Amino acid sequence: MLRAPSFGFGAAVAAATFLACLAPAGAGEGPRQERVVPLRHAHAHNDYEHKRPLLDALAHGFCSVEADVFLVEGELLVGHARKGLRPGRTLEKLYLDPLRQRARANGGRVYRDGPTVFLLVDVKSEAKPTYAALDRVLARYGDLVSVTRDGKSRPGAVTVVVSGNCDREAITAQKVRRAAIDGRPPDLDSTAPAHLIPWVSARWGALFRWQGKGPMPEAERARLREYVARAHKHGRLVRFWATPEAPAVWEELLACGVDLLNTDRLDELWRFLLDRLPGKSGR
Repeated sequence: MLRAPSFGFGAAVAAATFLACLAPAGAGEGPRQERVVPLRHAHAHNDYEHKRPLLDALAHGFCSVEADVFLVEGELLVGHARKGLRPGRTLEKLYLDPLRQRARANGGRVYRDGPTVFLLVDVKSEAKPTYAALDRVLARYGDLVSVTRDGKSRPGAVTVVVSGNCDREAITAQKVRRAAIDGRPPDLDSTAPAHLIPWVSARWGALFRWQGKGPMPEAERARLREYVARAHKHGRLVRFWATPEAPAVWEELLACGVDLLNTDRLDELWRFLLDRLPGKSGR
C-alpha cells in the first residue's frame, strides 16, 4: 500500500486516501481515464523535455515538476542547455500561467481538493541575478504560489523550490519570500524551518551503490532509512536524482519512506504508483 507523505510546511500530515480530481483541459494524450489521481510521490525530472511540458505531467497526476531555467536578456527561458533555448519558452508561459489557469478552475488548487504542487526551478545561469529575476516574476503570482511573510507561511496551490545555482543567502534573508530552497545532505539536521528548506535532495550514486539488481544490501537499506528519518524529523521531504528507473528501486524507496520519486518515464511511474494506491490489489 502506498504511503502518503507529509507535504505541509513543517507539520506532519496523517496518511489519507488520494483524492480524484478532474483531468486537465485538453489532455487528449497520456492516461485514458476520466479523472486524474494526484500522485504525491511523483516528480517529473526535466519535465520540459516532454512533448507537452507540464500538461503531460498533470495528465498523469504528478504533484512535482522540474524546469531548468536560464536568465537571458531579462527573461527566464526554460531548457537543458543554452544552445537549446528558444524565444517564448519562458517559465511563465510553460508553467506559471497554465498552473494559475488550472488553480482558478479548480477552486484554488491544481488538482481540485488536492495537495500543493511543487515547481522545482533548477537555476542554470548565475545565481544572484537569476534569483532576482525569478523573485520579480513570482511577485506577479501571489494568488498562486506559497508565500512566507516574516516567518509565517501561507501555502498556495504551487510551492516553488529553487535548486541548482541557488542564491541561498538572498532567499533566507527575504522578509517576503515566494520560493524555498532545495536542500542538500548537510541540511538534514539543520534547524532552518521546513518552509525555507522543504526538501533534501541528493544524487543517488553519491550515497548508495545499489542499482536495482538483486536485493538491496541491508546495510544500504538501513542507511537509507536513517537518512529519511533525519529529514522527516525536521519536516523535510526526501528526493534523489539519477536513481535507476526500475520498479525494484521505486519499491525500496517507497518502503524506506522516500517522498519523491524522480523519473523521466511518466507513464511507467504513473502505472507503478496507481497499482499501489489504497484499495488496489497490486499488479
